[in-house]
Order: sequence, then C-alpha cells, then structure tokens
Amino acid sequence: MDRETKGGWVYIMANRYRGTMYTGVTAHLATRVHQHRTGTGSDYCAERGLLRLVWAEFTDDITACIAHEKRVKRWRREWKFALIERGNPDWRDLYDELA
Repeated sequence: MDRETKGGWVYIMANRYRGTMYTGVTAHLATRVHQHRTGTGSDYCAERGLLRLVWAEFTDDITACIAHEKRVKRWRREWKFALIERGNPDWRDLYDELA
C-alpha cells in the first residue's frame, strides 16, 4: 500500500475551553495524543499544557490530510472555535473515546 492511500487524522489539542490550540496531523491518532499528554508529542503542546483532544477528522488520503491541516492552521481562531463546537460544544477531551 503506498503512502497516499493510507489515511490520516487532522486534530486539534487545547488546554481549556477556547484556550490555546495546536493543530496537527498524524496517521495514528491515539498514539500521537498519548505523546502530547506525556510531554513527548511537541514542545509547543508540552510548554503550554495542551493535553485535551478537542477535535479530529479522518481523511483516507494522507496527502489530502496534510493539505487540510495546513489550511486549518491558517484559519482565524473564531473559525477553529466554530469547527470544534459543531461536534464538541463543551470542548470535552475526546481522547477516552478513541478506543
């Protein structure tokens, strides 16, 4: 299976309701979120306490997934808030629902 046919996740981590956010992309969401929660995922998340997975979306094509992540990173904060709150209005941590 070539790289483009493998799917991936675009996700947003946050420290609190409408707080600091981090947008990332990964092929293995549960593993990546665990890394963030243990301080090994990214310096940005570790330094700011971004431990809460508040939004994630799967895409079948990793190339399209990476392009989507780049778009979301450029969005205004208000647009990201709306994206998150469409499916997660309370900004609850979705990590436990990954299993």
